[in-house]
Amino acid sequence: MYAIGDMSKIHNVPIRTLRYYDKIGLFKPIFVDQGTGYRYYSTEQFEQLNIIKYLKFLGLPLKQIQKHLASRDAQHFLDLLKKQRAITEKTILELQLICSQFSSRIDEIEKALHADVLEQPILRYIPRRNIVSIDEPVSSEAEWELVLSKLQRQLSGIPSLFIGKVGFTVSLNNLLNKKFDEYSSVFILQDEAMIASESAKYLDRGMYACIFFRGNHDIAPAYYEQLLQFINSHGYEVNGDSIERIIIDDYISNNKELHLTEIQIPVYVHDTVSKD
Repeated sequence: MYAIGDMSKIHNVPIRTLRYYDKIGLFKPIFVDQGTGYRYYSTEQFEQLNIIKYLKFLGLPLKQIQKHLASRDAQHFLDLLKKQRAITEKTILELQLICSQFSSRIDEIEKALHADVLEQPILRYIPRRNIVSIDEPVSSEAEWELVLSKLQRQLSGIPSLFIGKVGFTVSLNNLLNKKFDEYSSVFILQDEAMIASESAKYLDRGMYACIFFRGNHDIAPAYYEQLLQFINSHGYEVNGDSIERIIIDDYISNNKELHLTEIQIPVYVHDTVSKD
């Protein structure tokens, strides 16, 4: 027989864990000295402890392990493994998605830190983008933080990597009337895998007049004006709500010279074939 300390060393299981297993009836010593209270285990119990360690490593709850050891049913054991495999596969997919989000965010921030085409309107094609959004007028930081909280609840509290993925729209009417200080909606860019069918929306693909500038919404009106002049001078037509995204802000850097915002205005370009 082996004392609890020996059992702990042989199987690399803390003594407190063996005592807990004894307490809940999962793995009891073969003999307890009534005089000293010392616990002793036999070599016949080694395999039982190995099974407990194996199933625990797979992520099974102790109650499930205890149920299996009580029944020792092969079909039940197989069902346990299949269930745990499904849980593991789901976890792998979630981690792959998180890794993809990290890669996307890293790429965006690296480009933002080294952006060299600033304060210059450009025309570019942007593919369709998946979003979740709330159509609600907001005109202050306090208001959009409240709307953003609603969006987080809508996504069941999924941690977002939201910073930098948040965007706002200015309605076509406000845009044409140069009311750049009121947003018409708040949205979050999302990967396909994170979109629930009932909340799926998207930003249309198409040609956009775009401009990057260092700063935030406080100085955005001047750049809206510059973009609208660019659109008019090239004979384009505004074709929907504008999009504004603050890519680097106070949450990422306290160096305001690195803050970066992009404005995108969808346009119709005459005699241009739209892309698929």
